[in-house]
Amino acid sequence: MWEEQLKVYDQLVSKCPRFERKGKTMPYTSANGYMFSQLNKAGELGIRFSKEVQQKYMEVYNTTLFKSYNAIMQGYILITEEMMKDHNRIVELLNESYDHVKSLPPK
Repeated sequence: MWEEQLKVYDQLVSKCPRFERKGKTMPYTSANGYMFSQLNKAGELGIRFSKEVQQKYMEVYNTTLFKSYNAIMQGYILITEEMMKDHNRIVELLNESYDHVKSLPPK
């Protein structure tokens, strides 16, 4: 299960030439000193957005905050199985999240 989700995550990130996947045991993407997507140990994907966008997407996609290692990841939404059916949309969300963290002051 986790290995399959990792393959899908890698395929999605490979369609985003501005960034690459990092991490061996905890796959993630980061830019500007901020992590903006992560695959947790349950094989769930979380993507980070501004508070306003996070709230909007939680309502639009009927999803929740993303949890990783028993911690709620502030700013992240859980990408549901239903959402994962539309790979093109997930690529758009990853790019939107990248643009968000690039707009923040560098860490």
